[in-house]
Amino acid sequence: MGKKEEEEIIRIAKKIDKMAQKKNGAGALDLLKELRSVPMTLELLQSTRIGMSVNAIRKQSTDDEVTALAKSLIKSWKKLLDAEPGADKASEEKRKESSASASPSQGSPEAKEESSSSNSSSKSEPADVAPNTLINTFPRAPNTSDSIRIKCREMLAAALQTGEDYIAIGADCDELGAQIEECIYQEFKNTDMKYKNRVRSRISNLKDVKNPNLRRTVLCGSIIPERMAKMSSEEMASDELKKMRENLTKEAVRDHQMATTAGTVTDLFTCGKCKGKSCTYTQVQTRSADEPMTTFVFCNTCGNRWKFC
Repeated sequence: MGKKEEEEIIRIAKKIDKMAQKKNGAGALDLLKELRSVPMTLELLQSTRIGMSVNAIRKQSTDDEVTALAKSLIKSWKKLLDAEPGADKASEEKRKESSASASPSQGSPEAKEESSSSNSSSKSEPADVAPNTLINTFPRAPNTSDSIRIKCREMLAAALQTGEDYIAIGADCDELGAQIEECIYQEFKNTDMKYKNRVRSRISNLKDVKNPNLRRTVLCGSIIPERMAKMSSEEMASDELKKMRENLTKEAVRDHQMATTAGTVTDLFTCGKCKGKSCTYTQVQTRSADEPMTTFVFCNTCGNRWKFC
C-alpha cells in the first residue's frame, strides 16, 4: 500500500473532478466502485483529497445510485479520522449503558421489543453514531459567557467552513474554532484590540480562497489550534505569496550586492537623503545596444540607492 494506490486514487479523482465541472456524471458509478475496492488510509485521504472530489460529484449527480454510493464512501472514510483507537469501544459501551438505564424493566415484553428494535437499528446505521474525533486529542475548549468571545468563536468556525473541505474531512468546525479562540484568549487574557486583531488575521487567512492549503491543514489537524493561534502572517501566507516574497528578497539582495561589490567609488554624485558624496556607481545595459547604459548609484553613508539616467 503506497505510491501505486495514491496514483490510482489521483487518477480517479481527476476524472471525477472533470465530471463535476462539466456537470456530467456518466461513468461516475464505475469510478466510485473502483474507489470502494481501494484500501483507504488517512494519509491517502489527505494527500489525494479524494473526499472533496467524491463530495462534489455527489452534489452534481442526479443518479440516486451514485449519490448513495458517494455518501457511503464518505461515511466510511470519516471513520479513519478517529485519532483514538479505543474511542469506538468506549462510545459503544456508553451507548449500551445509556440504553440499558433508559429502557423499562427487562422482564416485560415491551422492554424486549424495544431492545431488539434498538439493536437492529444500531447495526443498520453504525456510521451515523460514529462522531468525528479528529480533535479529541486536545482538551475541549471551556464554555464562555463573554459575548465578544462567543462571536469570535462563531466567526472562526464560519471561516473554517469556507468551501466544502470540512464536509469531506469531517471536522468539527465549531469546536476547532473554539479551541483556536481559547488559545488566543489565554495569550492576551482579555478581549482588547490586540486580541481582536489576532482573531481577525486568523479569520482573514482561513477564508482566503487563494490559500486553501492553510484551511485544509488546520481541518486535518496537521496545524494544531495552539499553533494556528500564534502563526505570523508570513507563516500563514499562501505558497504563491511565499514564493513571490522569496523572489523579491533575492532580487533586492542581488541589486544590493551589485551596487556595493561591483561598483566604482566616486564623489561625483550627491545623495538625495543625507546629501553625502561618498557613493558607488554601477553601469548596466538594461536597454537595447544602441541606447546608453543605465547608472545605478549607491550611497555608502546612508545606504540610499537610486537610478541615474
